[in-house]
Amino acid sequence: MAKTRVALISLGCPKNLVNSEQMLYQLCGAGMDIVSEPEQADVAVVNTCGFIEAAKSEAIETIIQLGEIKKHGCLKAIVVAGCLSQRYGEEIDTELPEVDAILGTGSYDEIVKAVQTVLKGKRFQSFGDIDAPISEMGRIVSTAPAYAYLRIAEGCNNCCAYCVIPSLRGKYRSRRMEDIVDEAQALARTGIKELIVVAQDITRYGTDIYERRSLSELIERLCAIDGIEWIRLHYLYPDEFDDKLMETIADEDKVVKYLDIPIQHINDTILRRMNRRGTGREIRELFSKLRERIPGVVLRTSIIVGLPGEGEAEFEELCAFLRETRIERAGVFAFSPEEGTPAAEMNDRCVEAEALRRQELIMGIQAEIMDTWGESFKGRKVRVLCEGYDDESGLQFGRSFADSPDIDGVVFFSGECAVGEFADVLIEQVSDGEWYGRQA
Repeated sequence: MAKTRVALISLGCPKNLVNSEQMLYQLCGAGMDIVSEPEQADVAVVNTCGFIEAAKSEAIETIIQLGEIKKHGCLKAIVVAGCLSQRYGEEIDTELPEVDAILGTGSYDEIVKAVQTVLKGKRFQSFGDIDAPISEMGRIVSTAPAYAYLRIAEGCNNCCAYCVIPSLRGKYRSRRMEDIVDEAQALARTGIKELIVVAQDITRYGTDIYERRSLSELIERLCAIDGIEWIRLHYLYPDEFDDKLMETIADEDKVVKYLDIPIQHINDTILRRMNRRGTGREIRELFSKLRERIPGVVLRTSIIVGLPGEGEAEFEELCAFLRETRIERAGVFAFSPEEGTPAAEMNDRCVEAEALRRQELIMGIQAEIMDTWGESFKGRKVRVLCEGYDDESGLQFGRSFADSPDIDGVVFFSGECAVGEFADVLIEQVSDGEWYGRQA
């Protein structure tokens, strides 16, 4: 009897990717074959994002494309999981008839049952408790050979006024430290060199199950694992950043000096409207302390422009802050009014064209900052984790400490280095965010 063939498409953030990898593990454990193309599959699974309008559009477009394949090919069924399902399960059921099964964010462990059910010609839906403890299950790592995401918590308690995440992912739940360390050790045994620690808010880790901030202790235990050489930290909230954590990051050599700290804005009025804790002054003081305590640190942040109430004065304060602080990496987003959030009901909404104009202006400021900063690396050696060979340029490529996968650029270099190993690269040229050099 032929095995069931499943294609899985993962959309959205790294946290979503971990859920996809766990579903892959369950499907393989049930004896199913994983194929890369939906045209080759009996069942296609889409793990969706539903955070902002662009993500919703991408997910819906993907489902419609799969529907066409199902109509004309061997694809028998479509399973939709993740945040879009959690947010719009009823609408998917009524408006996308090509979908055969719907799984909410509390039902990833139902994936095998869903596939088996739809192959019998029956529909399937499951919306489990989004506040339940995190299921500890295996995963099939799908990232490049040398790095993997390490999810340490699920959900969010921050309740920012523009964000739907708490309603999609539930309250903040930390994983037990022992489970995280066990997983990290298992990843190291497979050859993983870099752990990218992720959660919606990693600075809050441990406050629910240990009743204290425990990220520093977790980092120290991860740094003690043989084989792990880089630990990268994503989504450190500014108001939860304490001196102990700063000390740990500064002193532990394995922690790459690249910190993703989403601030969203700097103006106090806008921060309050966003329901963000802390003030612009506190953000400035934190970044100043980080620069002083960790020389050469690369700061990444995310910024939202066009929130209702943001006038020219508030926007100009943000521009001035970026020119002054010179944050090396920034993602800039125009405000998206998401239904069900307080921000969507606010008055004084900035028109979309103006929000997009402000986004372009901020991106221009950041481009100049990034170019100037990149030029400062010419003539310097950087350590690069090799990820492959680029046929077009005839060069190998990888990432430096300053580059997070699928977010930042890469380093192209000549020389001989095995994929998954480190190389020292002398930077000779910088262009459009990419660095070029030769193995030193």
